Amino acid sequence: MAEPVRGYPDLHEHLAALAAQGLLRVIDHPVDKDSELHPLVRWQFVGGLAESERKAFLFKRVVDGRGREYAMPVVVGALAANRAIYSVGMGAPLDKIQEKWDRAIAQPIKPREVADAVCQQVVHSGAELQGEGKGLDALPIPISTPGFDSAPTLTATNVITRDPETGVQNMGTYRAALKASDRLVVRMATRVGGAGGYQHYLKHQGRGDKTMPCAIVLGCPPYVAFLGPQKLPLGVDEMEVAGGLAGMPINVVRAKTVDLFVPAEAEIVIEGLIDTEWVEPEAPFGESHGHVALEEFNMPMRVTAITHRRDAVIPSYLSQVAPSESSVIKRVAYEPLFLDHLRRALGIRGVKRVSLHEPLTGLLRVTLVTMEKGTPRTEIWRALYGAAFFKGDCGKICIAVNEDIDPDNADAILWAMAYRANPVEDVQTVAHRGQGHGPKREREGEEDSTLLVDATMKGDLPPLALPKREYMERAQRLWEKLGLPGLRPQSPWHGYSLGDWLPQWDEAAQRAVQGRYAENGRASEAQRRKGVKPETKYRPV
Repeated sequence: MAEPVRGYPDLHEHLAALAAQGLLRVIDHPVDKDSELHPLVRWQFVGGLAESERKAFLFKRVVDGRGREYAMPVVVGALAANRAIYSVGMGAPLDKIQEKWDRAIAQPIKPREVADAVCQQVVHSGAELQGEGKGLDALPIPISTPGFDSAPTLTATNVITRDPETGVQNMGTYRAALKASDRLVVRMATRVGGAGGYQHYLKHQGRGDKTMPCAIVLGCPPYVAFLGPQKLPLGVDEMEVAGGLAGMPINVVRAKTVDLFVPAEAEIVIEGLIDTEWVEPEAPFGESHGHVALEEFNMPMRVTAITHRRDAVIPSYLSQVAPSESSVIKRVAYEPLFLDHLRRALGIRGVKRVSLHEPLTGLLRVTLVTMEKGTPRTEIWRALYGAAFFKGDCGKICIAVNEDIDPDNADAILWAMAYRANPVEDVQTVAHRGQGHGPKREREGEEDSTLLVDATMKGDLPPLALPKREYMERAQRLWEKLGLPGLRPQSPWHGYSLGDWLPQWDEAAQRAVQGRYAENGRASEAQRRKGVKPETKYRPV
């Protein structure tokens, strides 16, 4: 079979690129997918490693809880264990990714149908799907949250369905729990205006259809894989936007047993029919909002075929408590969307950056808006309101800070709130907010609310009381020369002016570090006064 012409990387080429840049760890030791695999990778997120030290893990020898060994390897973190890995997959430096997304959405490219595809080199159907070690049971699908999850679950999915009225396909990332060798249960978001796949499900129900065709794709080319978690308007064909990212059509092939087109260069395609009449309990499962999703009824899918490459690799997302692979994917994609909304759609030029707080809150609950110093108060509040309601499930707490505050440093954020916000004037609450994605979502009709905080400077302040940058850097060189333990600087790590500082004080400080403090003493002696209360402010002329 001749592979169709293409000019974008598949997952195998992507893994080779990661290896070449030192971003891939290969594990040849047997690892239990049911109890060890995800916990091992999780340690690089909770073990005190810097984001730059996180890597993708390729497990070559995967076994299950009974010691059974699998033929296929499993890769975790290959799309976004850190932002550097995401950048490799996007084929662009981080500061160019938003530009690439904008162009792809504005200039989508329709996919190209091909007759032959590597994702269909091996085809299993009928009796080949039934029984132990066959069908889904032959795939090394990990358990994501050992001790809580009730089943191995597909996480790094691109789930494809088609609108029965318009014919437009949708592709989203939804979890799917294994139930038998030829049956799984898919969870699609049912919130208002939610997942496109769920809208298709409702249309099939409305037409009286007993089933809905579905293809669960694993291991898409990165340009395609990134579209699964991306939130695009309903009715947009994600495969066309993937073509926009690639700058050329994505090759697709007709599935073997369902009337859908799937990415030709995928690793594995699970074809089947989702039951639109019956639902089945699914979960518990550790979800991306950081809590375990408890059992709920979701959509059973009967598998009609499994197709794959001969050398297929199974991808799995590390999700659950953030930071995680899924939160990195969303963060890199969402933050530029927020910034573009505030600066371009709302015209608030004082907004310099939008940061979605990642650890534990998973981007959904806390939004930091970095404002240029001196931005009018009215613009700061427009920015806070704009960020709070741009996406229904993000921005429950929105905090405006200045550029000197590191939005990834919770201590710095608390510092800004403690010294730069007057709760009576700088805090507002807004009622009637939906719960969004989270552990309380299942309570029908329960509302939430929004907290807005202006923690920007309202005027000039004295410098931060740390040595100036040049002296900290000089001391760092000495530290390294002395062979002391490796440093991981935490912002702020040097002092800087916050506006209330005079050149005369700079000059006095310079004399002090040169050992000329006595000159400062003579200058201050010349300014002595009688009848002045101690601690009265003094400004040199």
